[in-house]
Amino acid sequence: MRAILLAGGLSLLGTLLGTRLAISFLIAKGYGQLIRDDGPTSHHTKRGTPTMGGLVIICAVVFGYLVAKVFTGQWPTASGWLLLFLFVGLGLVGFLDDFIKISKQRSLGLRSKAKIAGQTLIAVTFAVLALQFPDENGREPAGRFISFIRDMHQWELWSPLIVIFVLLMIAGTSNGVNLTDGLDGLATGASVMVFGAYTLVCIWQFNQSCATTGGGGCYEVRDPYDLAVVAAALTGACFGFLWWNAAPAKIFMGDTGSLSLGGALAGLAVLTRTEVLLLVLGGLFVIITLSVIMQVGYFKATKGKRLFRMAPLQHHFELKGWAEVTIVIRFWIICGICVAAGLGIFYAEWVAGA
Repeated sequence: MRAILLAGGLSLLGTLLGTRLAISFLIAKGYGQLIRDDGPTSHHTKRGTPTMGGLVIICAVVFGYLVAKVFTGQWPTASGWLLLFLFVGLGLVGFLDDFIKISKQRSLGLRSKAKIAGQTLIAVTFAVLALQFPDENGREPAGRFISFIRDMHQWELWSPLIVIFVLLMIAGTSNGVNLTDGLDGLATGASVMVFGAYTLVCIWQFNQSCATTGGGGCYEVRDPYDLAVVAAALTGACFGFLWWNAAPAKIFMGDTGSLSLGGALAGLAVLTRTEVLLLVLGGLFVIITLSVIMQVGYFKATKGKRLFRMAPLQHHFELKGWAEVTIVIRFWIICGICVAAGLGIFYAEWVAGA
């Protein structure tokens, strides 16, 4: 538990203190957020707010994880390295997107094809490597089955299909968090809850690992303890960043933060064998992503009519007159309900299996 607490605490301090320095640096450089003209008019006051705060989150997570491993004398595992690779790699794609927006002074950064290509390269590399590096018991970081709370052995996939499945998961979650990051503190606060849930899941899987306990209720996860350390670092980093990102936000995470955090969520789901459970734990991200899909589908099917006043869903309520803070808090409540439901399902399955 020392490494978990140390990683979480150091990452929290890293963003709590580091974000203040980043705000001063970004303001001095003039790296401010550009606002879409077709968005809610209330957002125009946010023009110029420093962005790319996701860089602080990434640095804090990597720092907290590595220092925790050094101080506890533990060597990083294959699962830990892979999750950090996915997290940092997608953060790099997001950083390029943010930097182009700022340097070119336009609301669109990377071209869609370039952005998709970058995400695909990182995701496919992660998926291929996650099927390597078996431990002494033959367990690889990623399973070869579709998983809910553990591998469903009736749903074994051929290796290329696993790569495609993981790619779709990573693309969905990274873009889902990106779509959610539209109001001050919304995506950051939701990420705190979901990563916190995954910290508990990983700790439980470690305590009930097949490598140590055996029995019908054990978990075939390669490195649950190390995944808990990374998840704790992610939780702490988001929690510290929320101090500066809550309304009125002094800094935005940008695509640098949202793409990396979304990728980390998908990576945790793959490496803990809880891919389908992520749909419950990250229910808020799913709802917001579905609102965009429904809006686009309805617009095309009805030749110009809109299902919502604006998508993603949070902007629909803004245009209905809800205050931004009200929307954020109510969406946090929805996220908390989803996380509680997901953890309840996870524990109930273990009780039934045990």
